[in-house]
Amino acid sequence: MEQTLYLVLLLIALCSVSECVQRQYHFINVLKTWTEAQRYCREKYTDLATADNMNDMNVLNKSVTDGGVKNVWIGLQKTSVNKWQWSSGDPALYLNWRSGQPDGIDECAFMRNGQWEDWSCTNNLSFICSSFNKRLVFVNQTMNWRDAQSYCRQNHIDLVSVRNQNENQQIQKFINDSHISNEVWIGLFRDSWQWSDQRNSSFRYWFTGEPNNFGGNENCAAISKKVWGQWIDEPCMRQYPFVCHEDKLILIKENLTWPEALRYCRQNHVDLVSVHSEEMQRRLMNVVKGASTAEVWLGLHNYCIMNMWLWLSGENMCYQNWAPGNGTTPENCNLEKRKGAVQSGGDQRWVSLPETRKLNFICTNYE
Repeated sequence: MEQTLYLVLLLIALCSVSECVQRQYHFINVLKTWTEAQRYCREKYTDLATADNMNDMNVLNKSVTDGGVKNVWIGLQKTSVNKWQWSSGDPALYLNWRSGQPDGIDECAFMRNGQWEDWSCTNNLSFICSSFNKRLVFVNQTMNWRDAQSYCRQNHIDLVSVRNQNENQQIQKFINDSHISNEVWIGLFRDSWQWSDQRNSSFRYWFTGEPNNFGGNENCAAISKKVWGQWIDEPCMRQYPFVCHEDKLILIKENLTWPEALRYCRQNHVDLVSVHSEEMQRRLMNVVKGASTAEVWLGLHNYCIMNMWLWLSGENMCYQNWAPGNGTTPENCNLEKRKGAVQSGGDQRWVSLPETRKLNFICTNYE
């Protein structure tokens, strides 16, 4: 009994764990065109660098170890597709434009009386963030669209997405019931810039006035060390050093049982993924969107003898994101071994499933 109590206390003490980043950045101090840099990164690592948020950008900028360089290629390139998308990275499948909108000029969207209008992203409005558990948060400060996006990502999840008519009505009811400003930014924007690895990341970190397409052929993005690591657009044929990224979370689209998935990850990568914090859950959410199964295996297992859930990495579950009705130890857990998975759609909460279920899974490359 004393030994069991000691182990429980030890696991609780281990709750403060170091956070990992989703990918590792590699600065390559060799001059190449954007296309040559892309080819190099795909051969040696995963791809030219992608950034999902400011944490990524801070790490990416720190990876540039030569203080003498001026511009550094990243994996963002202009395409011919100028489509509306949500800040979360989701495609805009449901649209509720006011008559005559969008007018084809502006690139950000706000809601007024339940309908949407496009407007210049540099204008200032109050805005609505989405938070965990489908909670809406009104921010009674006026900001331009990019600053509002950054605020929501730093303090909640993102600027609010509207995926169907029901959600649109819920948001308008929230506005009416809260007696807040009737004109608010939502997370809808458009641009023609896409990441080399095809990731849906809608994070942008342009310097003021960029991209400006000076000369009409600036179709690739670079970090400018002259403007504090923000981005500028440049002709793709110019030669700069560059940053590659190596993914640390890998979605495997094979349907395997939990023990089979564990074996696969340990043979081909490092382990099944552990999720220790809200930040890691956000990163996981970006990865599982591409799954072909409704749930995706995590490195989460039920330790029957102690009536608790543990990560394969040995850490206790300090952060939890269970769907309702999940996360408890079933009475028959010795007969039907259960493991943890994350939903690939909806709220992307964790669920408890029999380990014999065949699902996609996520491996990690962290040592």
